[in-house]
Amino acid sequence: MTDFIETVSSRTSENAAQNHYVPAEKPFSTFIRKGATVRIEDTYGQQAIDTLFYNARDFSERYSSQDTVRAQGAAYISTGTKIMSSEGRVMLTVTADSCGRHDTSAGACSCESNTVRFGHGTKYLHACRDNFVAEVARYGMGKRDVVSNINLFMNVPISPNGGMTIVDGISSPGDYVELVAEMDVLLVISNCPQINNPCNGFDPTPIRVLVWNGED
Repeated sequence: MTDFIETVSSRTSENAAQNHYVPAEKPFSTFIRKGATVRIEDTYGQQAIDTLFYNARDFSERYSSQDTVRAQGAAYISTGTKIMSSEGRVMLTVTADSCGRHDTSAGACSCESNTVRFGHGTKYLHACRDNFVAEVARYGMGKRDVVSNINLFMNVPISPNGGMTIVDGISSPGDYVELVAEMDVLLVISNCPQINNPCNGFDPTPIRVLVWNGED
């Protein structure tokens, strides 16, 4: 455990290969090389960060929530979770998590789901699915390439009967998740713009993404 703590503490924003600030409500993407560590930081706390991964060399291989849940035998993502692809391969491994619970079942908000859940007056509000579609279009992908995603820092308790509820987030300012890439991946994020449920504390905020290459 001591060696692990020293490894994490030696990483700083100054020696990061990438250091990105993602504004509230906006999409983001970047490539991460095999062996690199990516840290996704909930800078202000209680901010859902909708996240997808694609094989950087073949976008048809992408994150699979079903395979990830099945491989772990657990409904939530945390330290030790293997992020699995649609081809049954490990894409990344979660190596550090200061929050402790991340959802991969509730999916991304959309204009359509907002309308169903919160009324027709919310139809034209921005949503994560819009962010995802706009961002993957930069790489020649479309709506069909946006699959079920990870909701980092989103608190979604699952009841014994299988019911899910989005409730107040449990993340604090500066909480983060670190993942090591097991293949070259494309990371795509929607910094969730939702203001109708408590996943963002009704106040979307900026986040930060840092990447350290494997030799750092």
